[in-house]
Amino acid sequence: MPRIPEEVDTPDVLIDRDVLERNLERMAAAVRERGLRLRPHAKTHKVPEIAALQLAAGAIGLTVATLGEAEVFAAHGARDLFVAYPLWVGPRQAERLRRLSAAARISVGVDSAEAAAAMGGQLGDAAGDVAVLVEIDSGHHRSGVHPDAAADVARAAARAGLRVEGVFTFPGHSYAPGMPVEAAAQEQQALQRAAAQLEAAGFEVLRRSGGSTPSALLTDSAAATEVRPGVYVFGDAQQLELGRCALEDIALTVAATVVSRHEGGAGGGHEVPRRVVLDAGSKVLGSDRPAWATGCGRLMDHPDARITALSEHHATVVWPEDAPLPALGERLRVIPNHVCLTMNLVDDVAVVRDGALLERWTVAARGRNS
Repeated sequence: MPRIPEEVDTPDVLIDRDVLERNLERMAAAVRERGLRLRPHAKTHKVPEIAALQLAAGAIGLTVATLGEAEVFAAHGARDLFVAYPLWVGPRQAERLRRLSAAARISVGVDSAEAAAAMGGQLGDAAGDVAVLVEIDSGHHRSGVHPDAAADVARAAARAGLRVEGVFTFPGHSYAPGMPVEAAAQEQQALQRAAAQLEAAGFEVLRRSGGSTPSALLTDSAAATEVRPGVYVFGDAQQLELGRCALEDIALTVAATVVSRHEGGAGGGHEVPRRVVLDAGSKVLGSDRPAWATGCGRLMDHPDARITALSEHHATVVWPEDAPLPALGERLRVIPNHVCLTMNLVDDVAVVRDGALLERWTVAARGRNS
């Protein structure tokens, strides 16, 4: 069991450099073998050093969720950025897009004729500098239009002076037990149907963009040209429970200290669980817990323990009856449920190898939510 470096105070986020690099290389190779291009979602890590490693491993560019994230990665040398979000562009957003398009190749999402018209109107003469992809709903039922409506949105974008490059979708319903295969199949059908609609309307479809971490390696190159997984760089407790990664694939953990310890038993007229409390709460682990998840996170070295509750600075961990409770002051490694939230809650992270601290990386795009 790799130790937590002595220099690290808890709670703190640890990145295992060796596991990180293995995850990056494995996804890049697997996507390449499938005849797809990799455009990883940098909202997961928000760290320029990790983005540089992804690009060096063969990624064609980066996906981001916001203009703020795009600005950070462009400032650190990224030259091809896709804002995979149905932007509503006002005057300030238009000015930011103009500056971004002068520094990098920028593409953005759109899912309505009204948003396309507003974007083109605000950009004016610079509208042709920004490429758009029409967002398609492939079953997640969040944003995105039905595939049959894709051509209407594309025509509105073209009338507004924007360059239409293709279609994209997010099969977010792949984040549920037993759903990755079905979600990938629905993604394929939606992308193909929407692309056919655009081609029938006279558009050249250069990009068909899809893929989430659970579904990326199920994506068919006949349907998509690129995939945008994000969580794969670190893994998390959700991916672990979905069977999309193993414990040895977890690159990010939160170092935490046992600050309270209780053997359990009868108390106050009822049974009190056998438990410890850690100093890592929702303000570092995040509070995301899908209905199907077995807890609020997992412990790297104690897979049978369960985090049953989170407060802002407390994690309550119910301990198996057949295992000794950790001692007060013992330091444990926690796997967050949803790693993207954790990275947006910390200013920097500790990069480690074999229990030694190598360096610290700044989470440069943290808080760039607009």
